[in-house]
Amino acid sequence: MKKTLIISFLLFHFLCFSQEKYPQNYFSNPVEIPLLLSGSFGELRSNHFHAGLDIKTQGREGLKVIAAAEGYVSRIKVQQFGYGKAIYITHPSGFTTVYGHLSKFADKIEEYIKSVQYKNENYETGDLFFKEDEFPVQKGEMIALSGDTGGSGGPHLHFEIRNSFTEKTINPLFFGLKVDDTIAPTFQNLKVFALNADSRINQQNKNFQLEIKNIKKGVYEAERISANGSIGFGVNVFDRFNNSSNKNGIFSLEMIVNGNRYYYHDVETFSFPESKYINLLIDYEHYKKYHTKYQKTFKESPSNLSIYKDLINNGEIDIKEGLNYTVDIIAKDYEGNTSSLKISIIGKENNTIFTEQKDTTDYKIIAANFNKFKLDNVTIAFPKNTFYNDTFLDFKVENGIAKIHTPTIPLDKIFTLTFDVSNYSKEEKKHLYIANVEYPRYPKYQYTRKKENTFYTTTKTLGKYTLLSDHQKPSIKLLYFKDQEWLTNSKSLKVKISDVGSDIKNYRATIDDEWILMEFNHKKNILTYNFSDKKLVGSKHIFKIVVSDNVGNTNELSATFFKKQVN
Repeated sequence: MKKTLIISFLLFHFLCFSQEKYPQNYFSNPVEIPLLLSGSFGELRSNHFHAGLDIKTQGREGLKVIAAAEGYVSRIKVQQFGYGKAIYITHPSGFTTVYGHLSKFADKIEEYIKSVQYKNENYETGDLFFKEDEFPVQKGEMIALSGDTGGSGGPHLHFEIRNSFTEKTINPLFFGLKVDDTIAPTFQNLKVFALNADSRINQQNKNFQLEIKNIKKGVYEAERISANGSIGFGVNVFDRFNNSSNKNGIFSLEMIVNGNRYYYHDVETFSFPESKYINLLIDYEHYKKYHTKYQKTFKESPSNLSIYKDLINNGEIDIKEGLNYTVDIIAKDYEGNTSSLKISIIGKENNTIFTEQKDTTDYKIIAANFNKFKLDNVTIAFPKNTFYNDTFLDFKVENGIAKIHTPTIPLDKIFTLTFDVSNYSKEEKKHLYIANVEYPRYPKYQYTRKKENTFYTTTKTLGKYTLLSDHQKPSIKLLYFKDQEWLTNSKSLKVKISDVGSDIKNYRATIDDEWILMEFNHKKNILTYNFSDKKLVGSKHIFKIVVSDNVGNTNELSATFFKKQVN
C-alpha cells in the first residue's frame, strides 16, 4: 500500500511538471467496437458541462465494457438517476476512469452489489468504496455491460477520466483516444449584446440576433452593424464527428478584434463545482425562453470558470465613434478543424432611437444580502449571493399561485419557498404538496417538507408555484403475465407503475413474503425482477407489490404465478 502511494505521489508530480501533461496510449477504448461518439467533453448540458465522452453502443445494451487501464475498482454507485449504475477505477498513474449508465456489472462485482441491495432492501446503493485488493482489474478486462440506466437518453456508455488527487475531470481525447473527425464546427446563429445603458447597436439600446451567411466551407460572415459603447457577442455553434449525425459541443471559442485576441476558452479540464457557471457562459434568458444556447464571447463578472484564458476587458468591446472594427469569432473542435465568423462594425455617434425600459418592482434583491419577502400566505427567503447581481423581483400571489419572477435568471444557490397552510384541515394537509406550475398542464412535484402550519420546499428555479392536492392512488399493472399463470420459461417479471399527481415515492415488492430487487426504468415506468436473483422453492408463488406516492396514497397488487425449477 505504501509503495503504491509513493509511486502515485511521484507520478502526480511528474504529470504536473512534465511537458507531456497526459500519458499517451495508456488508456484504451473502453468498448470493443470502433469509437463513435454521441456526446463530446465539455459540451453544454442543462446546468452543467458534460464531464466525459458519450460513446455509442450501436443503439443497444449489453456490449462489453472493459477497463481502460490496469487499476482497481475504488467506487461503485447505483442510483435511479444521474449515472445510473457506475464504476470508478483508480489507476496507479494518478487518474481515475468512470463508466456510467451500465446495465450489469461483471459477475464478481454484480454478486457483491446485489448482496448489498438485498441486505438493505434498496435498489440504490449510495457510494460504495473499496480498497485496492478487493476488486483489482487488468487493462482490457471486462468490468460491466453497457446499458441505459440513470439519466441516460438512450443506450450508450458515459466515460470519464479524472485526476485522482484533484477530482477535476479531463477531456479523454488528450490521452490519445482517437475519434475520426474531419468536420469543422457549424455556426447557426449570432447575437450582439448591449452591455450597459450607454451602449448602442444600430442606434438602439437592446440586444439583437444578427443574420449570418455561410460564404464557403468553414467561413461565415455576419451583417454589418453600427455601434457605440460596450458591446459583446454570443454564438450558437455545434460540431459533428465523422459518421455521426449528433450535434456536439466545440472544443474552443476565440474572438479576435482588429488583430488582438479579446476572448478565449477551451474545455481541456474543469472541476465539478464550477460547472454551474455554465449559466453565465450562455445567454440563460434566451435559453429558458427558446431552448437555444448562445455561448458568450465575454465573461460575466460573477463567473469563476477556470476555462477562460487571457481575456482583454473580459471580452467586452468598447466601440468608439468614427472607428471601424473587424471581429473574428473562431470555433475549433479537438482535432483543430476550424470555422470562423466575421463581423464588421462601424463606430457611430450615439443618437438614441430606442432604449429598453428597465424593470422596477417593490421587491429588490440586494445580491450580497439575505433577502426575505412575504405576501399573503407565501414567504420566499434567499441566502446571500443566491443571485449573481442585484435584481428587481416580480413577486405576486394570485388565485393561490405564487409567481416568483420568471425562470429566466440563473441562481447560484437554492432558496426556500414556504406556504402557510393553517387554513387547511388536518385531513386536507395529508394530501397537499407544493408543485411547480410554470407549465400548468404539466405540474411538477416539489419535495415538500411539512410542519404543522407551514409547508416548504427548496429550489434553484424561479417561476410559478402553488399547493395541489392528490387523492389518487398510484397505478399498478402486470406486464406479460396474468394472475394464476405459469411462468416457467420467463426470465423476468415485469410491472408497470405510474402516478398522476405527486409522483411515486417508493415501492416494495416481495415473492412469498421475501423482498425482491426490482429495477425501475423511470423512462418507461417499468419495474423488472430477474428470476436468476434467487432460487424459488416449490412451483406456486405469490408476488406482491406496494406502491406509494409522495403524499402517502398507497396501492397494492397481489398475483399468484407458477414456475417449475429448471436446472
